[in-house]
Amino acid sequence: MDGIILINKEKNCTSNNVVNKVKHILNEKTGHIGTLDPNATGLLPILVGKGTKLSQYLINHDKEYEVELKLGIKTDTADSEGKIIDEKEVEEGLLEKEKVLDVLNGFIGKQKQVPPMYSAIKVNGKKLYEYARKNVEVEIKARDIEIYGIKLESIKKNDKIIAFTVKCSKGTYIRSLCEDIAEKLGTIGYMKELNRTKVGIFSINNSITIEELEQNRNDKEKLNKYLISIESIFYKIYGDNNSIKLDDRKLELFSNGVKLSYNLANGLYRIYNIKNEFIGIGSVKDKLLKREIVL
Repeated sequence: MDGIILINKEKNCTSNNVVNKVKHILNEKTGHIGTLDPNATGLLPILVGKGTKLSQYLINHDKEYEVELKLGIKTDTADSEGKIIDEKEVEEGLLEKEKVLDVLNGFIGKQKQVPPMYSAIKVNGKKLYEYARKNVEVEIKARDIEIYGIKLESIKKNDKIIAFTVKCSKGTYIRSLCEDIAEKLGTIGYMKELNRTKVGIFSINNSITIEELEQNRNDKEKLNKYLISIESIFYKIYGDNNSIKLDDRKLELFSNGVKLSYNLANGLYRIYNIKNEFIGIGSVKDKLLKREIVL
């Protein structure tokens, strides 16, 4: 099996846990795209077999999330797993629909965002959460992100919870976004729930749970229905035009790593043999075609 299987991750399970479980079930090499926090749920694309070579080509995906923001409480991790470090009264007026909509819409667009201290970003060779656990303060540089859209889903006034969906660029931390929204509302808050629904071209609608995968581990036909092939992934991303057909001689050279002259624009191309069978992925740079992935 070579490609991607979309897993609907449950709570209290790390992304690496999911990778290892899929590896055990399928008996294939595995990896993943886009880490999800243990307490987050939703879409986690798992690379399978030669699909593990796709990670370098699928690193700039936009994301979509369903979020619940709890107001009036601040935690040290900015989510429900952390220790409460501050509490503040939430005035009723802060939860009026027009007020909330105005604040949410103010976050749409390009901006700088400071990542949370409890994150895997490295500073001087150490992850930020390693500093946080030792109460060591370090400077965290703001990063460029973009919020493409925010949609208010509901306001639970009694529980002081705002539910919204957000479409954002790679590198956006929803925990930081929640804290920033709460601050703009004039209070404090943390990310109570997070469910990822999209990663680039991949949707949670086409996902399977680990439990379902386990139940069908011996049904290869059914498992293959959930496998997104390398060919279809690149077709969805680059369209019908990015393909090259090689004759037997050129295909042999290509497969052996020999660069071939091609007067084409720089980019990635699907490679086919003379029988129109998918062979793999090549890249063109400076009019030279280079092997990237061969099945």
